[in-house]
Amino acid sequence: MKRVHVAAAVIRDDSGKILIARRADTQHQGGLWEFPGGKVEADESVQTALARELHEELGIVVGAARPLIKVRHDYPDKQVLLDVWEVSSFTGEPHGAEGQPLAWVSAKELTSYEFPAANQPIVAAARLPAEYLITPEDLEAPALLRGIQKAIAGGIKLIQLRAPNGYDPKYRDLAVDAVGLCAGKAQLMIKGPFEWLGDFPSAGWHITSAQLRKYAAAGRPLPAERWLAASCHNAEELALAEQMGVDFVTLSPVQPTLTHPDAQPLGWEQASTLIEGFSKPVFLLGGVGPAEREKAWNAGAQGVAGIRAFWPEA
Repeated sequence: MKRVHVAAAVIRDDSGKILIARRADTQHQGGLWEFPGGKVEADESVQTALARELHEELGIVVGAARPLIKVRHDYPDKQVLLDVWEVSSFTGEPHGAEGQPLAWVSAKELTSYEFPAANQPIVAAARLPAEYLITPEDLEAPALLRGIQKAIAGGIKLIQLRAPNGYDPKYRDLAVDAVGLCAGKAQLMIKGPFEWLGDFPSAGWHITSAQLRKYAAAGRPLPAERWLAASCHNAEELALAEQMGVDFVTLSPVQPTLTHPDAQPLGWEQASTLIEGFSKPVFLLGGVGPAEREKAWNAGAQGVAGIRAFWPEA
């Protein structure tokens, strides 16, 4: 079965709302919502196909666009490769040129709409930022909480509260305070034993590669509405993350780091190859920061994660 190559777009307006369209009942996956786009013809680049499809479907001309995510999905009757780009500027007034209903929705509201299965990783990518802050582990609680507050004020939207070790009561107390600081402003990802899951209902969970290896076969430990992420370092762990049904991963180390000086870095080329075979959002980690964000996008990643590169100065 030949894989159908589709160019699709997460189109944002000036307020950050995202444009979605409803598929005609007669189409494959009819009646469900989707991100606008269409088939890439044999002689077209993805950018050309995207520009053509968005002009035909919506009557708009693309201004600025960048790669967001590639998703491979196998339906019983069809195999697709969704080549998704984020469109941040366009001219023209979007309208359903082919009679399709449209809706502008916030990133948060996307989960209230029914999308085809292949679109679920795109929904996650559209809701996630391009930067993922991981807190340092050598700070006392007051300094750590001040740093989180400052990072949120500086625009950070996704924060992992790094855990030095398993069942640490100090970490648990810190997590309670961090949840309060992040409420309504940023998504907090906690690390820790699954026994704590019920105690932090607003937090997502970032599992270690050891937890991934231990629990992947048991499936997803969280309901779909809570974020689940995993630390991955190779193709085997990415496959386990897929099996567990995580929403996103960190892939590391891309480059040498002070935190793990002995770890063999993947390098950009290998990181890009690993991302190519994985259909979920990936944050690259290890020796990267805001300056590498665009390079990460071009490698197929959601963005970059880090400790020192994102931690605000005191």
